[in-house]
Amino acid sequence: MTPEILERIRSLELDVMGRVEGLLQGDHRGLLPGPGGEAGDARPYVPGDDVRRIDWSVTARARRPHVRDTTADHELETTLVVDASGSMCFGSAAVEKWQVAMAAAAVFGFLTDRAGDRVGAFIMGAERPAMPARPGRAHVYSILAAVEEAAARSAKVDLEEALERTRRLRRRRGFVAVISDFADETEWWRPLRALAAAHDVVAVEVSDERERRLSPVGVVRMIDPERGNRAWIDTSDAEFRRRFEAEAAARAEAVARRLAGCGVSHIRISTGSDWVGQLIAAVSGRRRMLAEAGRSR
Repeated sequence: MTPEILERIRSLELDVMGRVEGLLQGDHRGLLPGPGGEAGDARPYVPGDDVRRIDWSVTARARRPHVRDTTADHELETTLVVDASGSMCFGSAAVEKWQVAMAAAAVFGFLTDRAGDRVGAFIMGAERPAMPARPGRAHVYSILAAVEEAAARSAKVDLEEALERTRRLRRRRGFVAVISDFADETEWWRPLRALAAAHDVVAVEVSDERERRLSPVGVVRMIDPERGNRAWIDTSDAEFRRRFEAEAAARAEAVARRLAGCGVSHIRISTGSDWVGQLIAAVSGRRRMLAEAGRSR
């Protein structure tokens, strides 16, 4: 890890953790609350509760059925699947998409480390993509450095293969954050659906404004970063811009539909937005939603 990369990661850590303090306080050690194996508080039984959770000792003392909820497991294993392919090396704002993806990985990685849990990764585009789950801030640093180094390679990746390999590597139930622009033409939703059946999965879609609409700036040279194709495009053509925006909207809708069909949480962030704040707010809101759902059961 070069001193420049280390300095950028430290600056990113300060930004992320500075916003986290006081925002994500709760009773669960894990990044997200969920089913676990540790006994929690007993409460009166309500129709729909799992009868296997009836606490017979409390039931006998109270003379009415009580169940004992479970709290989140003490150790949550988080896996970051980060896309650092050629299509992520684009940005019309102050940053490129891979830098936003790196920031998203930092949010989940530092929050996991803050809880004392383990974090691993699969960095698409890296020479050695699979990184084992380990605790510690130093390991989060190494994951973020791997993202930056992979982005410098701008390699073509296979999202479907990456998700399938992640599914095979991560046997223990945990939390998975898939961070990508989902521009891959493979059938990535198939392994993602299988991954979501075994883990709590959040899909973070990274985009740029110029991928959705073009400005009339005349003739420009376009490059497909995944295939290497090049073409001259006249952006002053209003009809071309209209078709471009219609196709971009259709693609975005298709990605949203695929993600919804996989049963994963979908978060959209853009190069021109406050992505760190958006991610922290989304995680905070999801924690509250899951906690409230757990209390209502």
